[in-house]
Amino acid sequence: MSSEGEDVQREIIRIDESKCDGCGQCVAACPEGAIRIIDGKARLVKESYCDGLGACVGECPRGALTVERREADAFDEQAVRAHLARREVEEISSSAPPAGCPGVAVRQVGASRPAAGVGRGGEMISALTTWPVQLALVSTDAPFLRSADLLVSADCVPVALADFHDRLLAGRVVVVACPKLDGRLEQYAAKLESVFRNNDIRSVTVAHMEVPCCGGIVRAVRTALERSGRTDVEFRQVTVGISGELKRQGPSP
Repeated sequence: MSSEGEDVQREIIRIDESKCDGCGQCVAACPEGAIRIIDGKARLVKESYCDGLGACVGECPRGALTVERREADAFDEQAVRAHLARREVEEISSSAPPAGCPGVAVRQVGASRPAAGVGRGGEMISALTTWPVQLALVSTDAPFLRSADLLVSADCVPVALADFHDRLLAGRVVVVACPKLDGRLEQYAAKLESVFRNNDIRSVTVAHMEVPCCGGIVRAVRTALERSGRTDVEFRQVTVGISGELKRQGPSP
């Protein structure tokens, strides 16, 4: 095996950034962890991490990935093992999403839906248009965050509020978290600060339960807005009772 850093003629992945929409499906499909989403685009982390077999190619819905033969650093299996071990430690110790899990790949799941409601067959239509929804799993540079109307919801709210999709979710990008159990309020504030700084968020609606411990999600959003300096973001707060009734709905006092 050639040593890392030695150029050889071999097959290696090629990413056409003009076609890439940052969905992340190629990241989940790469067992060597050679691809990451950076600034909203898929990028090759290091040539020596890519084996050139193209496991990711068929997973790209935009046709942005191909395999080409060119001069590149030799594939280094030992370096890949070390890279994956480091990444596992980083993911456990931080709030960043686990990049190798297909379940957290960034997706637009219903961008053409006009709104929630009842479909032709009588079935309810979801207003959810983006994935993932857990704040801990959402990348701060996910394409769907750009110029979004953001809904930050405590995760009990969709269970308690019967018309959550119609009343709050329709037309918004949602992230959910539990301010009581997660123990990540400072990390959430930092992540939301990055979201506000980098994505030109137009408005933010914070939905929480009436119980006192649920107010932490409001504090995290307020802290993020203050730190980011985004005084122009429209802020709205919604409080839901444990019986499912709306206790409060309106702009921040």
